Amino acid sequence: MSDSPDQWDVEADVVVLGTGGAGLTAALAAHDYGAAEVIVLEKSGMVGGTTAMSGGMLWIPLNPRQEEAGVADSLEDVVAYLDALAPGRLDPDTLEAFLEAGPQMVRFFDEQTPLRLGLFRDFPDYQPQLVGALPHGGRSLEPDVFPFEQLGSWATRVNPPKAGPPKLTSRMEDRRAPLDEQAVALRQQQDCRGEGQALIGSLLRGILDRAIPIHFEARARRLLRDGPQVVGVMAESGGRQVRYRARKSVIIATGGFEWNQQLVQAFLRGPMTAPVSVPENEGDGLLMAMEVGAALGNMSNAWWVMAAKESSAQGRGTHPNYLLCSSERARPGSILVNRTGRRFVNEAINYNALGQVLHNFDPDTYDYPNLPYWLIVDSRFTQRYRLFTSRAGQPAPPFAKAADSLEELAALIGVDGAVLTDTVSRFNAAVGRGHDDEFGRGDSTYDNFWGDQSFEPPHCTLGVIDQPPFYAVEVEAGVLGTCGGPKTDADARVLDLGGHPIEGLYAASNAMAGVTAGGYGGAGGTLGPGMTFGFIAGRHAAQKG
Repeated sequence: MSDSPDQWDVEADVVVLGTGGAGLTAALAAHDYGAAEVIVLEKSGMVGGTTAMSGGMLWIPLNPRQEEAGVADSLEDVVAYLDALAPGRLDPDTLEAFLEAGPQMVRFFDEQTPLRLGLFRDFPDYQPQLVGALPHGGRSLEPDVFPFEQLGSWATRVNPPKAGPPKLTSRMEDRRAPLDEQAVALRQQQDCRGEGQALIGSLLRGILDRAIPIHFEARARRLLRDGPQVVGVMAESGGRQVRYRARKSVIIATGGFEWNQQLVQAFLRGPMTAPVSVPENEGDGLLMAMEVGAALGNMSNAWWVMAAKESSAQGRGTHPNYLLCSSERARPGSILVNRTGRRFVNEAINYNALGQVLHNFDPDTYDYPNLPYWLIVDSRFTQRYRLFTSRAGQPAPPFAKAADSLEELAALIGVDGAVLTDTVSRFNAAVGRGHDDEFGRGDSTYDNFWGDQSFEPPHCTLGVIDQPPFYAVEVEAGVLGTCGGPKTDADARVLDLGGHPIEGLYAASNAMAGVTAGGYGGAGGTLGPGMTFGFIAGRHAAQKG
């Protein structure tokens, strides 16, 4: 079978689909490892995908910074930890490839790109109690701040953060003494940005330095083949079909399928109503790979999170804007309650694990008892801490319900007032005792890391709720992205149903079957493996004969 056209509109050695962290990494690696011509196709008019809106961290075990900082780690511990996170689901070949290539990718960034990754020394692994975990951190990296003035007019092409202006600092800097006025002024002058902005800005500078073209508003729709080999891609651009020839390979790095309702309903393990990623993530890469016979893996899993919807959508076009509920649920003076008005989980546990509790199913009532659910805080909380779009000391956001008593608040959100009052009373009593007997909130280093560091554990995350007015925000079952897709081998080559590589086709990012099988190792647990397989794909594709 051949659907290769007689004439091509554009030709290159390697064609990369997507400009998130994995796509840009794949393009850089392909160029530097021997591909004379590399082209990147971007579905939207902006660079960065969800990576640009993220915290920008990478979970890379055995990374070079660990050795430099004297952090003890071992291959045996990493494998034991990941196996405990996803028992019986890991593919040993792709896992080995990730653990070997991750540190190589960090060195590649050091030597060949403007990206500089530093060790977030104290960020604990997300399940610190499991065998092989580093409960006091060492496997998570974050980018140094990057001056966007170095991008020139391209600075406006980078996706903005999810909420609020870009940060001037890295997360590690946030945990130290504040910058002095002179340093702040200099960073503002240079348009310095941290987190996901720094990650994408640095990678984009590397793309520009190599004169790798990015074709915007080019939505890849169909892979083109010559016999069984993928030789190009057809994209929609400017109302016409553009045929891109890939002399060596096509690399799919288009993100997940969380904004495609049909695919969500077909594959995910339970309800998901609040994707926090860019709305371009509609499974384009997955659909193209399926069309050429790719085997699929990990399709029921995602990177689960808690998210709240703003009352007036600020997403692109008609898409609503969902906001992560991370620090809000871990700071002292907050709880989550389900439809019965009761707590149902350790609120400070990592988001990927908490998200799976939302899919608990009650066979008697034949529904999901923890949906819908609500974040409950009081006025002391809003004075001290951020509440989604509102900074500390500001009025609560307009999508928050407010009442002068817990009974009134319960009526507003449709739960039993006596039950909610009792739930808060029981929680306050636990705070007074210094231990959450019900769910163990505050028992782990992870719980307390996300809390208020001005308190001692467990009060970093445990605090009473007793000062009116009280507030409630509905929180939904969300995802950072899905993590299922075409299976790959250790070289990131997409496999067919027989387990054989589909010649000329690679996958990375959330567009592939996640190497950790839905297990979230630590901060950067999606970007670390995703970008590593972008690096593997670009390197191997460039070296093809």
